[in-house]
Amino acid sequence: MQDNQIIIRGLSKAFGNKVVLKDLDLDIPRGKSVAVIGASGTGKSVLLKCALGLIEADSGSIRVDGQEMLGASRQQREETLRKFGMTFQGGALFDSLTIWENVIFRYRQGKTLSRDEARDYAASVLAEVNLEPRVLDLFPAEISGGMQKRVALARAIADRPEILLFDEPTTGLDPITAGVINKLIRSAVDRLGATAITISHDMASIKVIADEVAMVHNGRIIWNGPKDKMEDTGNPVLDQFVHGHPEGPMTPSSDNG
Repeated sequence: MQDNQIIIRGLSKAFGNKVVLKDLDLDIPRGKSVAVIGASGTGKSVLLKCALGLIEADSGSIRVDGQEMLGASRQQREETLRKFGMTFQGGALFDSLTIWENVIFRYRQGKTLSRDEARDYAASVLAEVNLEPRVLDLFPAEISGGMQKRVALARAIADRPEILLFDEPTTGLDPITAGVINKLIRSAVDRLGATAITISHDMASIKVIADEVAMVHNGRIIWNGPKDKMEDTGNPVLDQFVHGHPEGPMTPSSDNG
């Protein structure tokens, strides 16, 4: 029997009259890398933020290792969120902190580390994403967009989390840099043995990062299964999206956004 680390049932979220998620069900198997795909504005990022509690869902259930997240107490939520590491769109690094301080920001919470110990640990994590010690004392504005993405990944894995969340990890990158980031993400997930959820519409990324794929359309999951099955499902919406056909059931007005 499959062990699902995250179980989502009947998840719904609307912003005013705009319904983004409606009765969405999704299982995330432990130790698997799952890509959630769909057109822009279909609620992929909202789904992720509901899971983290950054957005409050209107109804439904999100259970992580059996702990219900919707309606959980602050203490329960914080205990569960310690299992998570995340990269945000654009990296979301702290401009006023050096690279090593960014990487170590969460890891240092609740730990007694000297400055040298913290800096050395940051250097070791940065090495895992192929960044050299010379960047340690730079600020985010002093490095390239691709390097910022690597720093964000280093920050996400510094705590050795059980669950990794990636929100559009290659947005704004050229194809070569995106390919490097994809391989680093896949390597990090495999090395940690983590459960991973990647929000993306980049099919090249999904083919590298994911084991399984789930597609959101009109607020629901309309297909999910192994990555190698997604190109021949007989589902016209998924087929149009995967192959990038300009004509088909998906139109700007047929989805949420």
